Amino acid sequence: MAADYLDKLNANQRAAATFGAEGAAPAPPLLVIAGAGSGKTSTLAHRVAHLIVTGADPRRILLMTFSRRAATELTRRVERITAQALGTGIAAEALLWAGTFHGIGARILRENATAIGLAPDFSIHDREDSADLMNLCRHGLGLSRTDSRFPTKGTCLAIYSRTVNSEVPLGHVLRDHFPWAAAWETELRQLFAAYVSAKQAQNVLDYDDLLLAWAQVMAHPDFAAHVGAAWDHVLIDEYQDTNRLQARILRALKPDGRGLTVVGDDAQSIYAFRAATVRNILDFPQGFTPPAEIITLDRNYRSTGPILAAANAVIGEARERFTKDLWTDRASDRKPRLVTYATEADQARHIVDRVLEDRETGLRLRDQAVLFRTSSHSAQLEAELTRRNVPYVKFGGLKFLDSAHVKDLLAFLRLGLNPRDRVAGFRVLQLVPGVGPKAAGRVLDALDLAADPLAALHDVAPPPRAGDAWGAFVAAMTTAAPWPAALGLARAWYDPHLERLHEDAEARRADLAQLEQIATGYGSANAFLTELTLDPPDATSDQPGVPLKDEDYLILSTIHSAKGQEWRSVHVLNCVDGCIPSDLGTGTTDEIEEERRLLYVAMTRAKDHLSLGVPQRFYVTNQTRNGDRHIYALRTRFVPQAILSHFEVTHWSPLQAGQPARPAPAPIDIGAQMRNMWAE
Repeated sequence: MAADYLDKLNANQRAAATFGAEGAAPAPPLLVIAGAGSGKTSTLAHRVAHLIVTGADPRRILLMTFSRRAATELTRRVERITAQALGTGIAAEALLWAGTFHGIGARILRENATAIGLAPDFSIHDREDSADLMNLCRHGLGLSRTDSRFPTKGTCLAIYSRTVNSEVPLGHVLRDHFPWAAAWETELRQLFAAYVSAKQAQNVLDYDDLLLAWAQVMAHPDFAAHVGAAWDHVLIDEYQDTNRLQARILRALKPDGRGLTVVGDDAQSIYAFRAATVRNILDFPQGFTPPAEIITLDRNYRSTGPILAAANAVIGEARERFTKDLWTDRASDRKPRLVTYATEADQARHIVDRVLEDRETGLRLRDQAVLFRTSSHSAQLEAELTRRNVPYVKFGGLKFLDSAHVKDLLAFLRLGLNPRDRVAGFRVLQLVPGVGPKAAGRVLDALDLAADPLAALHDVAPPPRAGDAWGAFVAAMTTAAPWPAALGLARAWYDPHLERLHEDAEARRADLAQLEQIATGYGSANAFLTELTLDPPDATSDQPGVPLKDEDYLILSTIHSAKGQEWRSVHVLNCVDGCIPSDLGTGTTDEIEEERRLLYVAMTRAKDHLSLGVPQRFYVTNQTRNGDRHIYALRTRFVPQAILSHFEVTHWSPLQAGQPARPAPAPIDIGAQMRNMWAE
């Protein structure tokens, strides 16, 4: 068979795509180290397509990615490639097992629920719902009334989540990551036990349970063999972002490694705060006998040579890594710039100048990005962009499910499916006028005692202050309707409450219309709620207003949110110690190494132009009785003197740019002006 469908791949990509025997026979374990901009997605898609073309059954391929969007894109590429190779493409639906780790886990748990002691109709809580349930347990144990302040619900959930995902004892997690809460270890252990009991009583799993339960049942050899036998080939994308639970699941699926392919880049492992560990990818080859084959993709198709040279120099200082130096055919005589500024305000002013200058030369705003370590670092820049009327979109904002109106409607659906879900119940019942926490609790207690909780709603004594609104709620909750018409009925009930609760009701209706449109793509409410919880879209009502009115806008993004993206021009803010690395990320050598990888990820987003900003003076507000003060910062330790030759090192000031420093305005007494407004 002609292999012209592989012709666009370079030698290393082709070796990764075709590694092993024919598709019907699982190959030895393979690790693909895919450098930034090296065509990772294309290579992985070609490997899946090659397996199918050479005889593999697509229904026996498991493909796991870190977002539903990535899984969809991969299956579409596989369909196109197989169409080129075979003359007719496989339907995307033939890859039955393509999705996220959590999505696949939810499906396996639901399909095997009866055999592993779960009810098949379990609900899945998102992070906010989980924190609310944690808070209910916290109050129930009296931990909110202690003499000294007990950790908040969000902190408790973060401690629980890290303990579960890292597979590290609670005491060690507290010592290493939450030392201020270490004195509460005994109480936290009691709280987490109560939290687990509450989830089980309410037929609920949280986000972490989807991995934890999967890993726990895979510890039983018979079950592991049963699940693992469903697939001949298992392929994992972004393996550097997996945690220990995910690695354990993978090893249980394919203990000998045959048919196993993992793809990733240790230099882009930046999610330790989610309990991801770079050790998974570093230690992968030696986990099998003989060791896994390693194929490195080191040709970069994104960035110019000077940008790659600088990025290679930064990551070359790493303590431990798979050795690779990215290379490219994209020649340029323009080095990345390392620009020193007196203040953050100067940095903001200069970047906006450069962005607008580049726009005048034909570079769209959307082809330019400003990246930063932490969301708060962009405050000065946002003020300058607003002052100069430059539209922008900032990434890293609310997700769809974080919006109150969306959570309200989804809670209504969840309560209809699982009336024992107290978090959903508390939220929905308190939408009814006149129903507060105590009345909601009495209703939920009555439902817990009923054999048929939904039917029991008709018999529950209405809360005294609810009036006619109670009857409307009961009717909406107990009216049967096929899917997705059920969502339309829920929207009809919720609409007057939306109007009553939110001033911007019309904008929020756009989200609910989007929600109803999304629902048409799912065969059941359970499937819809599961997928939406695990991979929510962005909320339209949370987007800044100005950029949506303009066809072009500048991209602002945290470095974490920028991973996997690329722009022709990239500016990185605050490349100083205390920002990159963060002053909160320098406690251990491992933390410092992750901060180094963050800068590397930021630099490798740039295609043509890259600049790193180094403000020397930062103003700190309200730190002393005397008002504002400032501190001085040093250039990031990740750009030492030894690698400065890879940069064009410059200094910028308003005077050099022909912008004379603005004189300070005359002092005013704004308080007196405000008082005088009301003087007779």
